[in-house]
Amino acid sequence: MAMRIEKDILGEKAVPAEAYYGLQSVRAMENFSISGLRMHPRMIEAIVLVKKAAALVNTDVGLLRPEIGGAIAAAADEVLAGRLRDQFVVDVYQMGAGTSYNMNVNEVLANRAIELLGGQKGDYATVHPHDHVNMSQSTNDVFPTAMRVAARLLLVELLPVLGDLQTALADKAKEFDDVLKSGRTHLQDAVPIRLGQEFAAYAVTIGKCQERIAAVARSLEELGIGGSAAGTGLNTHPQYRARLVAYLRVWTGIEWRNAPDMREAMQSNLPVAEASSVLRLLALELIRICNDLRLLASGPTTGFAEILLPAVQPGSSIMPGKVNPSMAEMLNMVCFQVVGNDLTVSMAVQAGQLELNVMMPVMAYNLHQSIEILTNALRVFSGRCIRGIVADIDRCRRYAESSMALAAALNISLGYARAAEVVKRAVRERKTIIDVVREEKLLTEAQIATILNPVKLTEPGLPGQPDQSR
Repeated sequence: MAMRIEKDILGEKAVPAEAYYGLQSVRAMENFSISGLRMHPRMIEAIVLVKKAAALVNTDVGLLRPEIGGAIAAAADEVLAGRLRDQFVVDVYQMGAGTSYNMNVNEVLANRAIELLGGQKGDYATVHPHDHVNMSQSTNDVFPTAMRVAARLLLVELLPVLGDLQTALADKAKEFDDVLKSGRTHLQDAVPIRLGQEFAAYAVTIGKCQERIAAVARSLEELGIGGSAAGTGLNTHPQYRARLVAYLRVWTGIEWRNAPDMREAMQSNLPVAEASSVLRLLALELIRICNDLRLLASGPTTGFAEILLPAVQPGSSIMPGKVNPSMAEMLNMVCFQVVGNDLTVSMAVQAGQLELNVMMPVMAYNLHQSIEILTNALRVFSGRCIRGIVADIDRCRRYAESSMALAAALNISLGYARAAEVVKRAVRERKTIIDVVREEKLLTEAQIATILNPVKLTEPGLPGQPDQSR
């Protein structure tokens, strides 16, 4: 392999001649061959957007020669279009703050800009990774800015997917609104409920999660770019930070804003922690809903079997004909990963000292992964699971009408203690509540029809009493 020699403060080292990355990236590959994991593609795009904006602003204010600023911007545009992605070679687990990653980006853009100006890769007298690509910047303000930008761009994809899930659940709520079933508390029979009511509640939960995620998206739009090394703005033009954020607003259509205090934006990663925490809350709710669906679909002969989930693939390598709740199981696993990612982010967020938190690379990786896998999982979960759910209407009603919990409707007319005796006999003799009430002549047939009507028990009201809503 042909090599070129590059030099830094630690000495000289060979770099592959065709590589767009440079010496600091090579050192990072040697030092941090840890996981083989790379930053999310949106993180590449976010940091390159920042570099492009910085080059244009520095050109606008007269700090960077137009031909150099233009070449850096053109190189950035190529990366944004999908080129050179294999040149971002630094492992997720790297030196603190993301310095290796920032320099990897600086080197790639510098070397491509050099080529665009007619030079040879490694000729940093033409375009320098530090002096030109990194002008007015520090890893300490670039990386947290890019981390927030990437997360916010990923949320653009997650939010509509959440909306689709909410709609799918709400549609099922309408479809199942007249499906009477037994409620369950403590995994024991409870008063009747309608299957549509259960799905409507799921839809409301997802809607609340969507609102929280939209709110945290707004928090991520506050950027500390321009703080340079310690949040003081050293080596930046007075107009730099405002102009840079203005470019980002135009390019993305998102209302980015400058942080009111650049020191705070560098010291604290509160928006990142907030975003990760909200994703964890969504994951917890999704786990609960998935487990409900798995229970309701359990069987088909020895479980609840009140609903049928779409069969997406065979469920067993040994049991012929077995079909599993595969999509719900997949989503559960994704959610477990998101919960674990949040713990990593939480530990990293609290680990900052004084002017900087150096644990940002692992925050970025875990937050961005959580958003991506939730987006992808929910997209297929809505389409391949929720929208295809079918109710076993007869089985649902049979459970509702045979439930011992119907006795709760007798509290007003017979009292709790007497109703409990009815339940004990019904269980002992394997009869229904209505059978026992009828045999003991506790209510007339008209009262039975009114008080123990399971459908009426799924709405607010006093069983057997006149309508109090008017």
